[in-house]
Amino acid sequence: MGVRIAVIIALTTLLSYLHIYNSLLAETRATMERSVVDRSEREQAIFVLAEDNHAILKKALEERLRFWREQDPQPLFDRLFVSRPDGTIRNNPQGFDGTQMPGVYVPRGVTVDADFRRRLLAAYEVVIQYGPAFHVRFMNTGVMLPEGVVVGYWPEGPNYFLELDPSFSVLNLEYFTLALPENNPKRESSWTGVFEDAPTKTWMVTVATPLDLDGRHVATLSHDVLLNELMGRTLSDHLPGAYNILFRDDGHLIAHPKLQMKSGAEAYNILNDTRNPEAVFTQAITERQRAHLRAIFKRVEARAPGEVVLEVPEFDEYIAVARLEGAGWNFVTVMPKQVVTSAAIRAARYVLLFGVLSLLMELAIMYWVLKQQISHPLLDFTQATTRLSAGEFNVGLDTSRADELGQLALAFQRMASEVQRREEALRLANEGLEHRVEERTRELQEVHRQLVETARQVGRAEIATNVLHNVGNVLTSVLTSSMLARERLAALKLENVARVADLLEEHKADLSTFLTQDERGRNVLPFLDQLGKHLLMERQELQTLLGDVSRHTEHIGAIVKLQQRYARTPQQLFEPVQLSELVEDALRINQAALGRHAVAVAKNLSDVPPVLTEKHKVLMILVNLISNAKYAMDAVPEEQRRMSVSLVRPSADRILIEVRDNGVGIAPEMLTRIFQYGFTTRKEGHGFGLHSSALAAQELGGSLTVHSDGPGQGATFTLELPVTPQQRNERLSA
Repeated sequence: MGVRIAVIIALTTLLSYLHIYNSLLAETRATMERSVVDRSEREQAIFVLAEDNHAILKKALEERLRFWREQDPQPLFDRLFVSRPDGTIRNNPQGFDGTQMPGVYVPRGVTVDADFRRRLLAAYEVVIQYGPAFHVRFMNTGVMLPEGVVVGYWPEGPNYFLELDPSFSVLNLEYFTLALPENNPKRESSWTGVFEDAPTKTWMVTVATPLDLDGRHVATLSHDVLLNELMGRTLSDHLPGAYNILFRDDGHLIAHPKLQMKSGAEAYNILNDTRNPEAVFTQAITERQRAHLRAIFKRVEARAPGEVVLEVPEFDEYIAVARLEGAGWNFVTVMPKQVVTSAAIRAARYVLLFGVLSLLMELAIMYWVLKQQISHPLLDFTQATTRLSAGEFNVGLDTSRADELGQLALAFQRMASEVQRREEALRLANEGLEHRVEERTRELQEVHRQLVETARQVGRAEIATNVLHNVGNVLTSVLTSSMLARERLAALKLENVARVADLLEEHKADLSTFLTQDERGRNVLPFLDQLGKHLLMERQELQTLLGDVSRHTEHIGAIVKLQQRYARTPQQLFEPVQLSELVEDALRINQAALGRHAVAVAKNLSDVPPVLTEKHKVLMILVNLISNAKYAMDAVPEEQRRMSVSLVRPSADRILIEVRDNGVGIAPEMLTRIFQYGFTTRKEGHGFGLHSSALAAQELGGSLTVHSDGPGQGATFTLELPVTPQQRNERLSA
């Protein structure tokens, strides 16, 4: 029952864990989805605003360009800009304030004609008009002309354009080339990769929007968006147990909590970057990390439209993805499955704890009930069995109970009465046999009394269990032999002798005539001859049965002495033992039971020399093995039950005794536990026989092993014994 309750608790804990895990998983997925959607809406605002600003700038720049078509740009151009000796054109230093005005840089080699002046002045006016307003949210605002001219409002670098190296060119920079017609056929706003501004050591990204007028590319609008705060929020503001990463659609990594790019390094591409990671990141990156990033990118790339929460099974993770409109970036929250499973395990532990406490309380209550309702009555049965074995037939048991134990007590008392009746009949039939049985009974009673006294002194209840287990096997044979003896005595037709004597007494006057001429008289002598032979045969059979009773009774005493030695360990008594005779005795002890179970026994007993060992301890082991083999074949049809017992000497110093059956067999996982104390596969077993047999084999310097090919394949138990005690001592010391 305790095992069943434990199984129920385990299943409940498992189901609770699965329920909690599924609930937490659903909640986590919903939380991840809400989180990335909210974060994407907040973080994309700056990018959407930048593109909206460019729409305003485009319209304003178109208007100024159309305005300057009708105006002479020369006067204003000459007042605002000057040519330098290095060949560049820049702001006129007189009256220039970089904190309030946009800076201008015209590289060397640019043809300065009226059209160029008009476009430059239009760009300058748009930047000076909108740059200060946009500076609230954006680092700078700029306009680039196709010739490589830069007009920018950047108050933090007021003299940047005046001090710019004359060899500087934007023609090959990403934010310039993004707007060229060949690179941007759709003529829409494009975002550069992440880059570090060298002067300020600030990570930023640039949005570039081309402006075409009358089918001609005339300018590129730009905003630089600072990313330090965005990257900081991405890395630090995350769900418990999770982390965030940012990357572009083309695989360029923007932010990762464990991968910080070095100053001056270009953006790292998750898919095909061939650079050494140490040249890109401040810390080392393993191949597993690179594969992890690739797996996340490919999973995001392959997701279905509208799918937010995805699974990355190869890394046991869940990811939630949201796209930042404008920049075209992917905001990804990564949540390891372990975060969900660990929370579910913690919750399931409480369920398991409460279940275990409930189990302990249930077992305590069950122990008390079993002790009061089962253990005490069984102890009474054990004591009654001991008294019955000692010849005390007037046993007092509680027969008032209405349950199975009450019925068993009533049946036990009836059995005791029947045994007493048969014992009395046997005593009247054979005074000599009664004397020997009484003597052995007294010895057995004394042995059991000493055993009970010893058990009370040392407090070992298992000794009584062992005695009952082993003595019970032998008592069955004693009872069988006694019953056979009684049946043979009852079958003796001794009344015929009296009838013959009466007949002879009746004709004693003419006895010779009666014996020779009377028909009944002629049968008297042949009858007496047959009767004598029959009585001789019956006497021989009775002597054999009484010999079995004597041997079995001696074995009972030896078993008790063996059990007493478990409580105190005296010197072991070795004597020369003929193992083949010992095997025959063990089979004889189990003969009646084997016959009842219809077990066919095959013997293969080699001629081996006598062995110095403890006779009764070996006999106890063999009786246990044969008895277990008999029970193992209960599920086999009677006509197929086979047992073989073999005795061989594989080497000069070892002897093997094998008991093999074709019974239920033993599962592989049970082979290592079969000799443990208390372990049994029989419903009515107690798990002591094989345990005590294995211990006895070790004490003899040998071993007891088992082999089975599996359930339904039978089993073979092998008892290995040394030939001499010296070999036993050498093995024990080794």
